Amino acid sequence: MTQAPPKPQPPAVDTAKKVRLVIWILVGAVVAAGAIWFAVLTATKPAPSTVSPEGGPQLVREDSHRITTPAAEKAQLVEFLDFECEACRAAYPLVEDLKKEYGDRITFVQRYFPLPGHRNSGTSALAVEAAAQQGKYEQMAAKMFETQPQWGEKTDSQATVFRSYAEEVGLDMARYDAAVADEATRERIRKDATDGTALGVTGTPTFFLNGEKLTLNTEEQFRQLLEDTAK
Repeated sequence: MTQAPPKPQPPAVDTAKKVRLVIWILVGAVVAAGAIWFAVLTATKPAPSTVSPEGGPQLVREDSHRITTPAAEKAQLVEFLDFECEACRAAYPLVEDLKKEYGDRITFVQRYFPLPGHRNSGTSALAVEAAAQQGKYEQMAAKMFETQPQWGEKTDSQATVFRSYAEEVGLDMARYDAAVADEATRERIRKDATDGTALGVTGTPTFFLNGEKLTLNTEEQFRQLLEDTAK
């Protein structure tokens, strides 16, 4: 009696590739999320879509957060992000790798874009912007993504938690508290989000390379676009 041939085993899936696939699935899902939501930022102000920054929408402004400053710029990569967005957190390590690889040729810029359904999207942006006023934008942004599983999706304000992060990154807390309470800090975030809305951003993360809004499918595609532009 002959035995049936063994069933073929599915090929092993590279863990790193699985992670990258999840990143792009999340990016695709969240980018379709819809209109922006400003939480505490709109408590006393009209919706950002009704406020036009002076001079009309701009992809990069003088006060935009430039993460790299190459001596000889070949291109600009602008990211609109939300610190409570899971896709932004998933993409963060890749963006960090790309920054190290292309930061000597490409200016990486990050701008705020709080999303709907995220109770603390505006609150986290406010904390990061307060840190930015003390020269620690990147440290606070990294802290937000690192700790997102602990505070993300909470229904109550995480302002106290974010204040503890500010202490951990070594901020002057009197200056931090003053910045968080300052309407100008909220206005700074609204300006980013208003520009994003006018430029067609509907979710996060959304990337623009040299002014062109990107539709991304794979990490390899993203990397190749940067490579081609940075030559």
